Formats: sequence, structure tokens, C-alpha cells
Amino acid sequence: MTETRRLRGHKSTATCCIASRDRPGLVATAAEDGCVCWFDMRCKDVKFVMDVGNEPISSLCFNSGNENIIYVSAGNEVKCFDVHMLADNSWKPLESYNYNKEEINQVTCNSRSSFLAAADDGGEIKIIDIRQKRISKTLRSGHTSICSSVQFIPWRPWEVITGGLDSKLITWDFSKGRPLKIVDFGLPDMRSGSNAGQCLNPAFVHSIKVPDVDMLDKLGKICVVARGDGVIDVIDMESELTAMKPKSSTKSRKGTQSASKGSDGGVPDENGTKWLHLDYTLGGHTAAVSCVAFSLFGERGRFLVSGGNDKSVKVWDCSKCLDSWQIGDNNELLHLNVNLSKKVNWLCTTPSESDNLVICDTTKVVKVYTIS
Repeated sequence: MTETRRLRGHKSTATCCIASRDRPGLVATAAEDGCVCWFDMRCKDVKFVMDVGNEPISSLCFNSGNENIIYVSAGNEVKCFDVHMLADNSWKPLESYNYNKEEINQVTCNSRSSFLAAADDGGEIKIIDIRQKRISKTLRSGHTSICSSVQFIPWRPWEVITGGLDSKLITWDFSKGRPLKIVDFGLPDMRSGSNAGQCLNPAFVHSIKVPDVDMLDKLGKICVVARGDGVIDVIDMESELTAMKPKSSTKSRKGTQSASKGSDGGVPDENGTKWLHLDYTLGGHTAAVSCVAFSLFGERGRFLVSGGNDKSVKVWDCSKCLDSWQIGDNNELLHLNVNLSKKVNWLCTTPSESDNLVICDTTKVVKVYTIS
């Protein structure tokens, strides 16, 4: 993999990036300078720069049904813009949502373009009804620390998954505003699922990712968890949720623990739940994993791409990862390893004339790598 381009336009550290699914090669990046830069991989220079505000931008996402609509979070506010209506450097938002009390870490839109979720430093998640332009639900009393990441579950339209710096992964029913399942990676039996010498850092959840709707046939109903101890967990969420016994909270907790014990090598446990640990023994990260994403180029979802504080990017072969659940073979899961000079803040992939990996590191210049 070779660095092919440097995307210049930001004045301070680039924090995040997203790639268009409808228009291959179109990428939006955001930074601590409060700007969003738009790039087309077919062109040399930045297409245009949106000056959103004075605060650092923490997250970006497209409206799932209309990628002309983009949501930008900065501070405790989410702003909605229609890119087609941006003219003469007038960056007036269509909508502005100020429901979060604390700083927002991630904002995401569901596949039906009806709800927006914003996860914040207070551990709360605000579910915003996009069509009604109002708050729909507040998810609280689940995380005891910063909620760092949130994802809607496309095959369960009223559920979201969140991860936090309390080492918890929580599945919520946001129609009722309550947790359905809590996995605590900070528990001793959860840590034993991976090698004890992995990393001294806590198993904070920094990033989570679920497949898009068009990837489900290939990948199944999984969730990928990027952890602070350098481990990436691939979890069969449907088997986890199906194994739950809602009438007995005790049995439900036991199910969580036995899932971790049965997770070595991805072998199903007695409840049928399946886990796979991608750690340093498989060529994985040796420091906190900051971001995970499924590849959008070629056969969408074929690769899982992760970036970390060990200044490296790992490209994992998803088909081999899922095969290892059946056969317990963890060899050759790592497809590609890329050593960088800086820590990775965020990454995304986009197809253009080539298969591109876009990386936001701890500098203001966004790097593009071509995967051959």
C-alpha cells in the first residue's frame, strides 16, 4: 500500500472523515478548525471548504437517503446542511439541534433516514426525530462515563448499539429508552478472552461499527468493537441478542459471561453466541484502536480496516474472519499491515480509479493510500 495523495485544506488537526456511497471518490473531512473540506479523488485540490463554526468538529455523517444532506457535530450541537444550497460562502444550516448537554463524540443517521443519534461526554445518547425535527428519546443510566460511539442496528429498526469509556457495549431499545443488553469488557472474565499481556490500557470502547444494509448478506449481523487495550472484537450480535433470557436478568448476565469464555478463536459457546478476538497475536494492534470501518471498494465489506495509536493501519479479511467461527482457524486473518508516522484519529475508504484508504492522523494534512 502506498501513499498517493495528501489532502490539504485544514488549518489544524483533522478529526474525522466520511466517504460518499452514492458518489465514489467524494470525501468530506473535518478538523479542529471548525471546517469541513470536500475532496473529489479525481481532482487535485479541495473542491470547497465549509466554515461551520469556531469549535472543533467531532463527527460527520450523511443522511442515509440523501447524501446532499450532511450532519456535523461540534461542541454539544448538531448542524444539518444541504450541500446543494451552499453558495457564496453562506454556511447557514438547515437545522440545528441543541439537545445534548455535553460535548458530542459521534453522530449517526439510521438507514431509513428517520432518526439521528448523538452520543456525548455525559454518557447520554440523544435520539432525534429528523422528520418531526424534535427530540425523540434520551438514552441514559447505561454508561457511567463518556459515550464515545453509537450505531443504529439496520436489521433491528428500533435498536442502537453504543460503546463508552466505561468499557461497556450497550444495546438499547430506543423506542422504550432502555438497555436490552450490556457487555462489560472491564470484567476479569471478559479480559481473559484475549491474551493477558495484550496491553495495560483499559478495554475502553473507542469505536464500533455494524455492516450497512447491503453488506448483511455477506457479513451477517455482526458488530465490530475497537478497544483501548488494542483488541478488536467481532461479535455475532444476533446470536448474542437471541441468547438473552428476558425473564431472568441473572441468566442474562450469565449468558454475557459465558459468551466471553466461549470467545477464544471464535468458537460458539453453549448459548450459541460467537465472538472473535483480533489481537496482537494475530498481527493486530499493540495500542488503543481508535477507529474501525468496512471497505467500500470492490466487494463492499470484504475488508475490515482498523487504525490505532500504535501508528498503524490493519486490513483484515472479513470472509476469513467469519470462516474462523466455523473452523477455529485464526491464520491469515490479517490481509495487510501499514506502518504510519502518526497516530490515527479516523479513517474511511472510497473507490475511485483505485481503491483508496483515507486517513486522518494527528496532523492537519489528510493522507490517501492506494490499496493494490
